[in-house]
Amino acid sequence: MVYHDLREYLSELKKRNLLTEIDKEIQLETELMPLVRLQFKGLPEKQRKGFLFTNVYDSKGRHYDGAVTTGVLSSSIDVYAAGMECEPDKVSDRFTEAIESPIEPRVVTDAKVQEVVVTGKDLDAKGLSDIPLPVEIPGYSCQVRTTTAFVTKDVETGIQNAGTYSGQIFGPRKILWEVHRGSHGFMHLRKAASNGSKTLDAAIVIGGPPYVQYTAASKVPYGLDEFAVSGGLAGEPIDVVKCKTVDLYVPANAEYIIEGKVSVEDFEPQTPFGEYTGYVAADVESQWCPVMEITAVTHRKDKPIFQTIISQFPPSESSKLRQVAYGSAFTKFLRNDCGLPNVTKVAFHESSGSWQYCVVQIKKDAPTDAMRALVCASGYAADIGKVFIAVDDDIDPFDPDSVNWALSFRMQPHRDMQLIKGKTAHLDPSVFVKGQSDANSGYREASAILIDATRKTDYPPTSLPKKEYMLKAKEIWESLDLPELSLKQPWHGYNLEKWSDEYDRYARMVLNGEHFKIGEELAKKRVKKDILGEI
Repeated sequence: MVYHDLREYLSELKKRNLLTEIDKEIQLETELMPLVRLQFKGLPEKQRKGFLFTNVYDSKGRHYDGAVTTGVLSSSIDVYAAGMECEPDKVSDRFTEAIESPIEPRVVTDAKVQEVVVTGKDLDAKGLSDIPLPVEIPGYSCQVRTTTAFVTKDVETGIQNAGTYSGQIFGPRKILWEVHRGSHGFMHLRKAASNGSKTLDAAIVIGGPPYVQYTAASKVPYGLDEFAVSGGLAGEPIDVVKCKTVDLYVPANAEYIIEGKVSVEDFEPQTPFGEYTGYVAADVESQWCPVMEITAVTHRKDKPIFQTIISQFPPSESSKLRQVAYGSAFTKFLRNDCGLPNVTKVAFHESSGSWQYCVVQIKKDAPTDAMRALVCASGYAADIGKVFIAVDDDIDPFDPDSVNWALSFRMQPHRDMQLIKGKTAHLDPSVFVKGQSDANSGYREASAILIDATRKTDYPPTSLPKKEYMLKAKEIWESLDLPELSLKQPWHGYNLEKWSDEYDRYARMVLNGEHFKIGEELAKKRVKKDILGEI
């Protein structure tokens, strides 16, 4: 099926038992996010679900007409795949196809998201004040914010961009735009300033078809309209409507749209907030945020749903969202744009916030393929990737144990590692050094390490039983009602390059209880050695 809005998608998640609905009264400031956070710290990924809160109130005792949902995009790969309408192992292919075959959005004039329109003086009492905003990390968050698609436009080309940024709400008409200096959104702001404009039109999309938020969180090439890529994911155009007060088009079936104008010269300092690094972001590059003056808030009439992406300490919804989106974008880039069709998978690890630790799985055709792929990957985006590792196609790039095995026994540091400078980091606390000025922190240099952990020579088989015997053991295991297995690669033995027909014959003889006969053959190869003369 195709999801035309958030509500159709939530209904499907409920059918698949991937949605937890909470009808109990839940306080926005102290209870909502801690409740959702528990599943990321206390459950295996397979058991994580999306959440929908239908009865929320704030610290002042106000009960809201709207609902709140979070975790519904990517709390697990099963949830993510449900939103993409495919099997989990096909998500990357779906992204690649959508980027290569975008479908332009369809303009409509009748939009559910504009059933209620708040503008002018009404914004002082309604609009932002009516949105149920949860506090993300009670005790440390010094703001409330939106974390969804933020739409702007290139004033020269007219092409829109939708990126996942934070809109920090500090007044009935004021939002600070947390946008780092290397992003496409900030490029739009710079272009507006260079063209003599005082402001840049902007719109925040809350809710809508899941494809919109998936695409906004990915790294599609500059100049490609994310809504067209969203259409590619959906297999049909995304319905968009023109905003009421700014010259932008937004999904017609969203839940809320916040319209406004971002100043190219007015900046204010933001307050600390939790981020994907697992630390509170304070005194970071994007501390000074451009001010967005709100011109309209539109929303559905029937109990609008505030959707937010739970981020902060990994794993989280945002780490899974980035993990899949970045892996898909990098796979397409390496295969199609860098001429490396033998790249099989690209994995970003959730423990690094799905941003800094990247593993490229490759089936090498030439000895230099692995390092070439790493160099290309490190250059895709200046702010993504600190550790890049290449592994063979028998290593599971998503499994740290499998990757660590390759690191331990398939590379030598003096031969297989390179350091790359010229990277940037806008939230990584390790990039800052005590005593150094923060004046140019937006461009403070970061670096990356490239590690070729692929085989450079012939290797013997893995030291595990052959697959046929492990499969038989698995049948026995299951017949005994032992705990459910979650097998990690490699879970059975397989041949690599260093194996002979003679060794294979010996292995079969051992299985047949003929090891004495092997001893007789070895005796014929016996030689005399002078061990005192050996060095």
